Amino acid sequence: MVGFGYDIHRLAEGESLILGGVEIVSSFGTVAHSDGDVLLHALCDALLGAAGLGDIGEHFPDTDAAYKGISSIELLRRVIALVKKEGYQLINIDCTLVLEKPKILPYKPQMRERIAEACSLPLQRVSLKATTSEKLGFVGQGEGIEAYAVCQIEPILSQ
Repeated sequence: MVGFGYDIHRLAEGESLILGGVEIVSSFGTVAHSDGDVLLHALCDALLGAAGLGDIGEHFPDTDAAYKGISSIELLRRVIALVKKEGYQLINIDCTLVLEKPKILPYKPQMRERIAEACSLPLQRVSLKATTSEKLGFVGQGEGIEAYAVCQIEPILSQ
């Protein structure tokens, strides 16, 4: 089974920018209830969708104070546990970040490592790409950041 996830967050000066579980050096960051990791939120939605388990907002609502400032790596771990509980294993992940700045290339190896570790996957099964929107739209004007994620899961075979 395949799942698709998408997320977008507004950017603002003075906020932290955490992507793929890694803090990015920047004067601006995401405005969010949790740590605002748009990449991991998209990935959580892809995983939940693949398993037919709804979306991240259903499991971790932004109206619940328990999730205020929570690490999205922790949310991802909880989603992986839910997917496993339903009898599935994760096969691979493919993600794309869309933002104008800062450049993500220096952070990509660490982001892939954090995601692979949280998902118990070999590094080669975690793909991460970054692009700009060529200065077009909300993201292109530097007002926001988007992330897309696709994952494949399959039933865990009994031994």
